[in-house]
Amino acid sequence: SVSYNTSSDYRLKENIVAISDGITRLKTLQPKRFNFIIDETNTLVDGFLAHEVTAVPEAITGTKDEVDSDNKPVYQGIDQSKLVPLLVAAVQELIGKVEALEAA
Repeated sequence: SVSYNTSSDYRLKENIVAISDGITRLKTLQPKRFNFIIDETNTLVDGFLAHEVTAVPEAITGTKDEVDSDNKPVYQGIDQSKLVPLLVAAVQELIGKVEALEAA
């Protein structure tokens, strides 16, 4: 089995604040459906274009349109797991709004 862990102990962190603008930031994400050029089967997948993910900049590696010294592309990447805290915050905000509406 494979396990991907990120250090998450509170003792390793500082400047801790709750995410209070989850819905606002989530609305800036632009999910897409596409296939990868190299995939001969043209299998469609869901995902993002790295340069469009401004809501969670720490999820993106590389620079848009970067090339190396031979003018070959240096591709951007995305760690989609870093979108999870934003998604959870947005869902929690929505739950709060639904519960307030239901209580009214």
